[in-house]
Amino acid sequence: PIRRYADLVVHRALVRAHGWGDDGLTDGEIERLKPTGEQISQTERRSMEAERDTTDRYLAAFLSERIGAELTGRIAGVQRFGCFVKLDETGADGLIPIRALGREYFHFDADTQTLEGTDTGLTIGLGQRVVVRLAEAVPVTGGLTLELLELDGAAVKQSTRPMRRKTRGKPKKGGKKRSVSRRRK
Repeated sequence: PIRRYADLVVHRALVRAHGWGDDGLTDGEIERLKPTGEQISQTERRSMEAERDTTDRYLAAFLSERIGAELTGRIAGVQRFGCFVKLDETGADGLIPIRALGREYFHFDADTQTLEGTDTGLTIGLGQRVVVRLAEAVPVTGGLTLELLELDGAAVKQSTRPMRRKTRGKPKKGGKKRSVSRRRK
């Protein structure tokens, strides 16, 4: 319906411009043409987002029964926090979070849209073929979390760097638990 209204406005403008009849745009409608066009565009964008969200949720619901399955796809986006994969079978988009890439630090290069591991030298960039494991599918949000298994046909080597011990909230031996208070500003 949104596109149809835009088409109707164009047809009525043509009728007025060429003098083809009485049902062309009025002077008042011509004055309001810019805000009308902006409203149509906003509504269309909102409609497209709703459609995309619905599709994501249906795909996540479908894939939620396949947790642990190995799937193929391509790297479709790279960000500081991980990379997005478009799955071949369903066209769904999933995220490989940076924490799922191993224990090493990954440098994000915004210019080349790549992540590069400091220990293994693993470089992840747009368009690379991947094999991933479906780790999580959340139908309510449409989110898919993936684990990287292969990159361009080669198994991914994990860093051997030892994990840092998490000490948040636990006192060190012989130490005191730290108390932190936060205030709203």
